[in-house]
Amino acid sequence: MTIRDIRGFIADQTRMIRAPLVPEIALHLATEITPIWQATEAWLAQQGVEPPFWAFAWPGGQLLARYLLDNPDLVKGRRVLDFAAGCGIAAIACALAGAAFVEAAEIDPLAAAAIALNAETNGVALTVTNADLTGCIPRWDLILCGDVCYEHPMTEHIFPWLRDAARSTDVWIADPERAYLPRDALEPVTTRDIATTMELENATTRRTTLYRVLPNTAQDA
Repeated sequence: MTIRDIRGFIADQTRMIRAPLVPEIALHLATEITPIWQATEAWLAQQGVEPPFWAFAWPGGQLLARYLLDNPDLVKGRRVLDFAAGCGIAAIACALAGAAFVEAAEIDPLAAAAIALNAETNGVALTVTNADLTGCIPRWDLILCGDVCYEHPMTEHIFPWLRDAARSTDVWIADPERAYLPRDALEPVTTRDIATTMELENATTRRTTLYRVLPNTAQDA
């Protein structure tokens, strides 16, 4: 698909929504009435589309966005990476809060296109990349991750890098008590109950915590 086709697909499959916790930010998201919410895996495969994680404002991303908008001094003037950025809500919040440079990373091309569209909608400038940045030497002052520990392989892939990066860079992760979160490598910062839907989370709220990732030590090596 061309960029125009991708943008048209996103517009057809979503509605403009403001998450209740972060009303400052408008996003192209799926709802119960949009086709992609109701789509089966078979339909997505026919369209060549990965599961649309980008079409939802997950609890971790919402907590990151809210915390940064409420505490802009934590991000103002800094270089920030929103890793596995989803819909881009945290990246957009960083830009609104005055970050000097914001990069949003998503390996799904459709997600990257959705992030760029959401950034335009909110009048902010982001750099969006499809690259898997795992293992990169950090070029940012702050790395943000929301809801990234939903599967064991994903956690195993990214967490050693995040802990290595934490030696020289602030690394934060916001998580709604996912099963594979390695809590012994984290320091809690703040916790909040975040509204969600039964269709998405099998619960009406998820207790979500923002953590600081602790760096690897010599004992961890």
